[in-house]
Amino acid sequence: MRLLLIHSDSMEYEAREKTRIAEECSLLADGMEEALTVFAAVEQGDADGIEDVVQQGISEIVETADRVSTRNILIYPYAHLSNDLAAPDTAIRVLALIEQGLCDLGSYTVKRAPFGWYKSFTLRSKGHPLSELSKTIVPGERGESAAPASQVEHSFFVMTPDGVEHEVDEFLDDSAFGALVRKELGIAVPIGGDPIHVELMRGKELVDYEPASDVGNLRWLPRGKLVRDLLADYALGLVLEYGGSPVETPVMYDLGDQAIFEHADKFGERQYRFRSGNRNMMLRFAACFGMFSIMRDMHISPNTLPMKMYELSTYSFRHEQRGEVIGLKRLRAFTMPDMHTLCRDLDQALVCFEEQLRLGWRTGRDLETPLVAAFRCTRDFYQEHRDWVARMVAESGAPMLIELLSDRVHYWIAKIDLAAIDGQGRPVENPTVQIDVESSSRFGIRYHLDGTEVHPPILHCSPTGSIERVICALLEQTARQAVPMLPEWLAPTQVRVIPVAERHLSAAAELVDRLSAERIRVDLDDRDESMGKKVREAGVDWVPFVVVLGDAEVGSGRLTVTIRRRSAPNSPFKEQVTEEELVALVRKATGTMPFRPLYTSRRLSVRPRYI
Repeated sequence: MRLLLIHSDSMEYEAREKTRIAEECSLLADGMEEALTVFAAVEQGDADGIEDVVQQGISEIVETADRVSTRNILIYPYAHLSNDLAAPDTAIRVLALIEQGLCDLGSYTVKRAPFGWYKSFTLRSKGHPLSELSKTIVPGERGESAAPASQVEHSFFVMTPDGVEHEVDEFLDDSAFGALVRKELGIAVPIGGDPIHVELMRGKELVDYEPASDVGNLRWLPRGKLVRDLLADYALGLVLEYGGSPVETPVMYDLGDQAIFEHADKFGERQYRFRSGNRNMMLRFAACFGMFSIMRDMHISPNTLPMKMYELSTYSFRHEQRGEVIGLKRLRAFTMPDMHTLCRDLDQALVCFEEQLRLGWRTGRDLETPLVAAFRCTRDFYQEHRDWVARMVAESGAPMLIELLSDRVHYWIAKIDLAAIDGQGRPVENPTVQIDVESSSRFGIRYHLDGTEVHPPILHCSPTGSIERVICALLEQTARQAVPMLPEWLAPTQVRVIPVAERHLSAAAELVDRLSAERIRVDLDDRDESMGKKVREAGVDWVPFVVVLGDAEVGSGRLTVTIRRRSAPNSPFKEQVTEEELVALVRKATGTMPFRPLYTSRRLSVRPRYI
């Protein structure tokens, strides 16, 4: 069963038209105020353990109602939460039993909307951190290897690089780290309108929405595709340098594989599931399934560990709630650089964790998106490894928000999340490292040591986070720049040449050819437009180096170049350089970062507009 629990100011519905499976009902319009609205979908597998599903459902609803301090509960059948629905009679029975069980508790006012009707509804969500929660309930799956979420307590503090623990209240300031702390503590931040990057992604002709697809699936235009590919090249280079081995695995998996089913169920509320013939399938939400299957079939020697396996998972799929999907920050289809490291033991896992955290911090510097950190672990792990945590924070040179869990509720015992902060003061989560102590046993990943079978820990790591969120962070970062721009190595056009008059066009075209041969993305504004307009549009396109070529430049061989990174608002920085010096300027700005040629025509006169 799938549940979506929303703490509501109000919920009103009206049943308008029967379907062939509708239950009889005399009350066709109703609602509740100050209620927990429970959207529920009963699934095929629930028929194998109705009593267990009902009890788990009641427990989850009661726990959530108590957490948000409401005694009003409205159960609303909502088939759209699942692609694997139970028979109608089973669904009605389960929902009615949950309704009756809640009523029997005597502490709640409970209503249930009728099943099998086409209904309209109006919902106002509270909008606080606990106001929207999703749950997946599977009969017999109460998580023997991990504590139920209802029994887990969370506590927070901040550790500074000197190893001192502080109360979180000391860091509720206007800094980037303060923004992270507020978000993690559930302190609401007043915001309005779309994030900054939503306008920029379209305005710069990078990405657009695709109305013919599912929400959260985007169309990548040539300039955006170039940036995306360069970031993928960057992540691959980073992983290869670290010793990772690239693989490629399928995007869909058979839920009849017990290990895959159990692992998928950890994320069950936000999956694309479907039927293929007589099999229940799912689209992957990460590269775990394929890599774990490879590891399961390998002969593993402890002498070859740690073993690092990498995939750029294009695409991964998560069925995010429609209202949460916006721009590049949260999508239903996304590209994730995903590395899994099979470690000999926990000691080796801690060493690799530190190494991979360094990769995460490095990506923030390389991509010019400053990052802040939250470290999460079980209380037992922290007590045993506090010195290791302190050393990690000291090396990072920045405070970390520490979250302690009284028991393990996930496959990991420790993880770190690095985040950029967007223009509205909200975190954009990107790099992550996790210590997984569950999956090797579930998938049968093992090696033998002195005749003993060992199921080793596995690190999950994305050194950059999803490519889409990296671009989101890059665009959001421009809100803090006096003269906005992308890093030069990511700029779709690195150099633009603008001839002053038609007689300079030939020399300009020859310059473009020579610069292109130097592995520089260079284009030519050969349109029949005024000089002022061409210069302004080069600024709108965030071109890092703009060359104006007139009589003086052709005659002297020295180029007048506007350097965007050194400019100020309404005060462009111009420099006279030779062609060789211009090449050197671009080389210095791009360093050893990846290069790809233009994805569009060199001549602006024949370049189409996409938006």
